[in-house]
Amino acid sequence: MKRLSFSLQLLLGLVAGVALGFVARIWDVTWLAETLTQVGAIFVQLLKLAVPPLVFTAVLVSVANLRNVSGAARLASKTLLWFLLTALVSVAFAIGLGLIINPGQGVTLDTGTAKAPESSGSWIDFVTGVVPTNVVTAFTEVNVLQIVFLGVVLGAAALAVGEKAEPFLNLGRSVLELVQKALWWVIRLAPLGTAGLIGKAVSTYGWDLLAPLAKFSVGVYVGCFIVLLAVYPTLLAVWGKVNPIQFFRNAWPAIELAFVSRSSVGTLPLTQKVTIERNGVDGAYASFAVPFGATTKMDGCASVYPALAAIFVAQVFGVPLGVGDYLLIAFVSVVGSAATAGLTGAIVMLTLTLSTLGLPLEGVGLLLAIDPILDMIRTATNVTGQMVVPVLVARSEGRLDEAVFNAPPQPLDTAAAGPAPRAPEPATA
Repeated sequence: MKRLSFSLQLLLGLVAGVALGFVARIWDVTWLAETLTQVGAIFVQLLKLAVPPLVFTAVLVSVANLRNVSGAARLASKTLLWFLLTALVSVAFAIGLGLIINPGQGVTLDTGTAKAPESSGSWIDFVTGVVPTNVVTAFTEVNVLQIVFLGVVLGAAALAVGEKAEPFLNLGRSVLELVQKALWWVIRLAPLGTAGLIGKAVSTYGWDLLAPLAKFSVGVYVGCFIVLLAVYPTLLAVWGKVNPIQFFRNAWPAIELAFVSRSSVGTLPLTQKVTIERNGVDGAYASFAVPFGATTKMDGCASVYPALAAIFVAQVFGVPLGVGDYLLIAFVSVVGSAATAGLTGAIVMLTLTLSTLGLPLEGVGLLLAIDPILDMIRTATNVTGQMVVPVLVARSEGRLDEAVFNAPPQPLDTAAAGPAPRAPEPATA
């Protein structure tokens, strides 16, 4: 009997989760709701468990691997430029959408009961928070931004040291392979995790909770869909000169997992596998671009969401915004996206945006209740962008295998490691 594809398994898990969630909510089946919550929580916890070693070794190895990529500096610069450009386009559409729908206009909420988060993002915290005061604490507290910093610094140091650093890099590669293998086993449990996470969402978030924030919630989903179904396809068709429909066929398993797991980093092994094995991006380049994107490329969390949320909070609290404020939103979204760091939620980015604009941080408390629902589409948007940019750059640099890209999507039933990268070439940049 032929085994169901991974995508179909995820879809069945999603359908089962919705059905079980409705049963738990409509008939008030407490034990079922608790079971769904526990299944989803265990799945997310297993993903998070792998985050510190995965991020550190992936960034370390990807930076060190740049020595084997011709034109490495040019590739890295193009990747970063596309990250910034797509973030700017995304936030521009989000601001435009916010001005059209006015998500906070007419909303009656008790702002007196709203509480500011215990910790908030600021530019000082962002800059000083990049450098860890204690290496161990960066890993135990899962500070992804600091882990990325350590990986980049040690990877660059390994590049400078040369052959003497090979034993250390070989250890990093081995740990990365082990973590990816273990995480792939966790990802194979995604259909169960999907059922639990979606089931919990359906059983927990009813219309009574969503109704006051319905316009804002719809706005976030519409904004993300604009980026997903208009911005990205246009870039792929016009600049990448590839078929956007084929791209989404290839990328769908990673997008779907991102939607239910709400973690760009947790989806990283699958994202990289899809980028190399289905979208045909050169493995040597993808091993740098995908981990880099998983921690810094956040069009959903850092562009669409904070822009709409800032407009929402300003309108609810009666604070007028001018042209300068909207330009400031765009600036924060483009420059501060690394603050979201690939984990579930976008609270740091939201508090960073609100504090920069001088808006009440209590506005965060108004949105926390529905954050998991919004985080699903935000993360799906993030991960899609993390695959779009490598395709665009690889296409422009002749590092895209069009035969692989245009082939029928291959099954994703093996370990997360992609095919071997190209043979080393002398670096020219």
